[in-house]
Amino acid sequence: MTLPSVVIVGGGAGGLELACKLGRKFGPQSVTLVDAKTYHIWKPSLHEVAAGTLDIHQEGLSYSMLAYNSGFTFVLGSMEGLNAEDKTIALSPVLDDAGDEVLPRRTLSYSRLVIAVGSQCNYFGVKGAAEHTISLDGPQQAEGFRLKMLKQLAMLDLRKRDNPAANLNIVIIGAGATGVELAAELREASQVHSRFGFRNIDAARDVNITILEGADRILPVLPKNVSEAAADLLKARHVKIINHCKVVDISPKLVVDAAGNEYKADLCVWAAGIKAPALLATLGLPVNRNNQLEVEGTLQVKGFPNIYSLGDCAACAQPDGTWVPPRAQSAHQQADYLMARLLAESRGRLPSSKPYLYKDHGSLVSLGTRSSVGSLMGNLFKASNVFVEGFFARSMYASLHLMHHYAVLGPVKTFLLAMARFLTKRATPLVKLH
Repeated sequence: MTLPSVVIVGGGAGGLELACKLGRKFGPQSVTLVDAKTYHIWKPSLHEVAAGTLDIHQEGLSYSMLAYNSGFTFVLGSMEGLNAEDKTIALSPVLDDAGDEVLPRRTLSYSRLVIAVGSQCNYFGVKGAAEHTISLDGPQQAEGFRLKMLKQLAMLDLRKRDNPAANLNIVIIGAGATGVELAAELREASQVHSRFGFRNIDAARDVNITILEGADRILPVLPKNVSEAAADLLKARHVKIINHCKVVDISPKLVVDAAGNEYKADLCVWAAGIKAPALLATLGLPVNRNNQLEVEGTLQVKGFPNIYSLGDCAACAQPDGTWVPPRAQSAHQQADYLMARLLAESRGRLPSSKPYLYKDHGSLVSLGTRSSVGSLMGNLFKASNVFVEGFFARSMYASLHLMHHYAVLGPVKTFLLAMARFLTKRATPLVKLH
């Protein structure tokens, strides 16, 4: 079997899984992965990185290591341009922290191009949002938030000696999965921090966590029973939830909603929506208002049969008129679908014209290290959603991360990595303290 040169831009959940699976079959001469970072973090775990309950330096998987193990070529860089006629992409120079050039501007040729650059936060034009909030778009932002929170906790611990009423106010804007999971993880992390050195802090009393949501309930896209269970668990952990709240202005220490209510914010996280990177609108490819690439049911970009897109950056319509949701399970399914198409091409067969159909396997939301809530089955077998919570749901949630590692590392390395993490957590603090 031979495969025309495939270049995959973006090493997120879908792009990396596709690169690993293709690389194992066809080798580095046929498969190239491009990413601006040197290591991979599974995006659904970024809230744990932000809270410090997951160490980014232990969790990160080196793209170079993955390329060697799985048989693809890794190229460090960011795509900055596309020439669809010549079938080339342009990569911007790579600079180090001091601003010195490490790698020059380059071009890569392709026979098939797969764009899987993910998403970033959408501020919807809210005044001050870009300047005064932190988003969890990637590992750098998550690690930056963790360091700022650690600094704020240290300062609060000192202030409490002279002012017992001092507190720390954390505001999370948006109650989707990211916002809800972050709130739960921050509450757990703040309690651990109060035991490891910050002994003047009572986490439940002194660290105020508030979620602001524009809809009438948190997790608005999930079933109501999941939303209600999550809300009850958050309230029991002293997380304040304010629904029907439309944020209109954000300053360095204050958030204001449309009704004029003010919320003190020493730290403010934006988790209220996503859009595809603005770069996509400059490539001469069809995009929607959220910069997503418009694709056919075959994941081919409309009008460009040699260019595919998957994951959060692709706008893929379903036969019933709905859109494929921006979830990790969507990217995983699309990577498998595209793998089958490219495999058929390599065998000299005409790929199936059957479009990609999203299968909802349900949704799980982590609420700390000991509990989760969610719904299983989704529309599989046309069954109703099955509500799950507690330890069983938490075990199911943890298995999702292992499934991703299984796809990129294989069974043996995934097992060894899982065992290593299990043992490490019993020999180290529950949060990263430095």
